[in-house]
Amino acid sequence: ILYRARNQIERFFSKLKHFRAVATRYDKRDDNFLASVQLASIRIWLRAYESVT
Repeated sequence: ILYRARNQIERFFSKLKHFRAVATRYDKRDDNFLASVQLASIRIWLRAYESVT
């Protein structure tokens, strides 16, 4: 079970690094960077669940 959870987390971060602003830390301020990560996470989540419905 632990391996499966770790694998999911590693795959998520791999997908997150496809967003250039996140991978290069384009936003230097912490709050802007957190917002970029949140937006990218929402896009990943929406992309994963749009094919389910």
